[in-house]
Amino acid sequence: MHIPENYLSPQTCAVMTAAMIPVWGHAVKQVRMEISKDKMPLLGVGAAFSFLGMMFNVPIPGGSTGHAVGGTLIALLLGPDAACVAVTIALLIQAVLFGDGGILAFGANCFNMAFVLPYLGYGIYTFIKNRSSSDKAGYIGAAIGSYVGINAAALCAAVEFGLQPLLFHDAAGQALYCPYGLNLSIPSMMVGHLTVFGLCELIFTTAIFAFIQKTSPGMLRESNSTSKTPVYVLIAALIAAVPLGLLAEGTAWGEWGADEIAEVVTNGSALGYTPAGMTSGFELSTIFPDYTMAGVPDVAAYLLSAIIGAAISVILFRLIASAMKTKTTY
Repeated sequence: MHIPENYLSPQTCAVMTAAMIPVWGHAVKQVRMEISKDKMPLLGVGAAFSFLGMMFNVPIPGGSTGHAVGGTLIALLLGPDAACVAVTIALLIQAVLFGDGGILAFGANCFNMAFVLPYLGYGIYTFIKNRSSSDKAGYIGAAIGSYVGINAAALCAAVEFGLQPLLFHDAAGQALYCPYGLNLSIPSMMVGHLTVFGLCELIFTTAIFAFIQKTSPGMLRESNSTSKTPVYVLIAALIAAVPLGLLAEGTAWGEWGADEIAEVVTNGSALGYTPAGMTSGFELSTIFPDYTMAGVPDVAAYLLSAIIGAAISVILFRLIASAMKTKTTY
């Protein structure tokens, strides 16, 4: 679901980034008001969950892959505003260090995964939980909310992809950016998310949510406790298992490189050309492109990437917490 560089026009990227600015402003303001100095490091834990969840690639028939995001999970634990901030940081680390998602497309990726997904997922969770006294209502709400949230995010990405050839093409009718219209982008994105990837998000969210409620309730927003040792053990376990994400062969739909998109076969025929915007657009050279490291075996590089991403997430919010003033009550 990570939109790469040059799949969206600069105009589209500008619009999506502009749409996210008030969202980021609201989320940061609410986090500063609602999250205490002691709780702030937990946003780093949430960002680490999201970063690691997105490294577990899962294949589907046809050669495509996908992953969980964890946006609804963080919203259940710390609130949707905290989830927006945490997922934004996870996406920023991925884009800047690993080239996973475009820099220009950062606003669009955040709109889909840091805005639509957690706020909608949390809204559905709250709606279901508040209408039942059953202890299971929270888990049912978490499952449905996370499933609907990731599918809504995927639909937004599909529309953003699909509008490109309609709005931006050359005199010969060839697309300048993403070459697949809505008739292809929507079914191609949604088939995988309505089935396998949506199920992955559901399992990832409900399993970790249940684990935290039972072993480390201090991570919940309404708890006064800050005990979170089991959570760090879980993060370590996820990091150790991250190389399993390499078992999924193929590329996620809409994430092909400019050097391979001309050969991508859709409806029985290859595209046959590379959109001009992809060959002449912006490109950032990242330190660890596609989670690889020069001279390091793929498994080790993937594992080190997971450690780096999770560590930066946790350390960043610890630094933010250390700079915060302790609120005094009278």
